[in-house]
Amino acid sequence: MWPLPCYRSLDIVCTRFPNLLPLAGHGNQLDNQGLSVLSSHCPSLASLGLSFCSYIDDSGLGYLAYSKKLASLRLTSTPNITSRGLLTVSVHCQSLSALHIIDCNKVGSKDWLEYLGSVGSLEELVVKNCEGISQDDLLKFGSGWINLQKFVFEIKKRFFRNRWAGPNGGYDPSYDPHSLNMYDSSCENMKDLKLGSIEIATGKGLRFLLGRCKALEKLCLEYVRGLNDNDMIALSQSCNNLKSISLSLDP
Repeated sequence: MWPLPCYRSLDIVCTRFPNLLPLAGHGNQLDNQGLSVLSSHCPSLASLGLSFCSYIDDSGLGYLAYSKKLASLRLTSTPNITSRGLLTVSVHCQSLSALHIIDCNKVGSKDWLEYLGSVGSLEELVVKNCEGISQDDLLKFGSGWINLQKFVFEIKKRFFRNRWAGPNGGYDPSYDPHSLNMYDSSCENMKDLKLGSIEIATGKGLRFLLGRCKALEKLCLEYVRGLNDNDMIALSQSCNNLKSISLSLDP
C-alpha cells in the first residue's frame, strides 16, 4: 500500500483498474480519504478487508455507501469504527452478504444488527473479540437468522479461571443464570456454526441455535460452558447433514 497521504498513487491505480473486485487495506497506509477514492473510482468493488486501519472512522466507512456492489466486508482491529458506521454500510450496501467484525471494541449492537436482520441479505456473520457485542445483542438479528449460513461468535478470553484470565476473564457480560427467557428464531439454513469461550444459560442467549440448525454441516464448540446432554441430543436428532464436529472442553 501507500504511505499517507499518497492519494495520487491510489487514484491512478483505481482509475487504471476500475473493475477491481477484492481489495485489502492494512495498517495506517489507508485513511478516510483513501476510502473515498476507492468508492468513487471502483464501482465494481465487491470485497473489502480493512485491518489495523486506525485512521479510518465512521465518516470514512460512510464513503462505502457508493459501493453498491459490495458483498463482503471484513473489519479487523479498526479501533475507530462504531455501530454508526456499520449502520451506514448496512443501509446503503444492499448487496452485503458477508460481514466479519474482529477486535473492534467500539462496535456496539444497536441499529445495524436489527437492520441487517430485517433485510435478511446476510449469509455470513463473524463476530470475534468485540467487547460491545454480547449474546443478547445478537438476538436482535431476529428474522435474519433464517438466511444465515455461517455464524461465528467468540469472546476474548476463555471462561475458566486461571492465572492469566483473572477472576472474571472470559465471562460473557450478558450471562444471567436465573433468566429463563425463550427465543423462537429460525436458523434452518445454517451450515457452519462456531461458538467460542462463552457461557450459555438455560433457555437463554445463543442456546436456541443448538437443535434448530437442520442444514448444519460443520459445528465447532470451543470452551462453551453450560451445555448439557439435552443439547447434544437435540443436535443429533435435528442435524442429519452434520459432517464435522470439533469440541474443546473446560480442562
